[in-house]
Amino acid sequence: MAQMKRTVIVASAMVALTACAPAGYDGANSSAAEPVAVAAAEPTAAVEPEASASAEAPADQAPPPADVRLTDELVGKKVARMGNVVTDQDGWILYRFDKDSDDPPSSNCVDKCAQVWPPALTDGNPQLEGVSDDKVGTVTRQDGTRQITIGGWPVYRYIGDKKPGQWKGQGVGGTWFVVDPNGKKNLTCLPTGTPKAVAPPAAGDSGGSDAGGSGYSY
Repeated sequence: MAQMKRTVIVASAMVALTACAPAGYDGANSSAAEPVAVAAAEPTAAVEPEASASAEAPADQAPPPADVRLTDELVGKKVARMGNVVTDQDGWILYRFDKDSDDPPSSNCVDKCAQVWPPALTDGNPQLEGVSDDKVGTVTRQDGTRQITIGGWPVYRYIGDKKPGQWKGQGVGGTWFVVDPNGKKNLTCLPTGTPKAVAPPAAGDSGGSDAGGSGYSY
């Protein structure tokens, strides 16, 4: 396993901003139709130990499928207005879900939810910068892939973010929030109202629709 970088960012607390809309947030979406209810899946049961520089994947752990996008790096950093966030190697901001659990770590975002909120998957070897390795672990999802956890919370990207650095997923459904390097919810900058998630992508589409008629609760 490659040596993980261990640079911990110590940041002073930012003053909370009132009625702060996410970068690129379109207020028109707040008038979207009521969300479609989606039953939460049973929590994933198999939990991997906290990641460390010396930990090795179990011998019987199957490698992820070749077409699965892996998160190769976690970067703790500060961005304008939001403050402390964690991004992947390409700069996409990561989120946590209130309907998940950190003790034990488990993910309840599957199927269509996971199409809108792709889990940050790993082969067990993410490089770390600005995130302490004692905060990072993995949880085995229902499909056998391993998802990164920060502070025990599974983390995700959001297909409603159209470019790295955006955080349009902040506050979506009142359950999705930008994650900070300790695994806590970053509540520094919240949108006015409760944004709806974009719809799952159609077959052959790489992103979700922003159409107002598809307001999903996840």
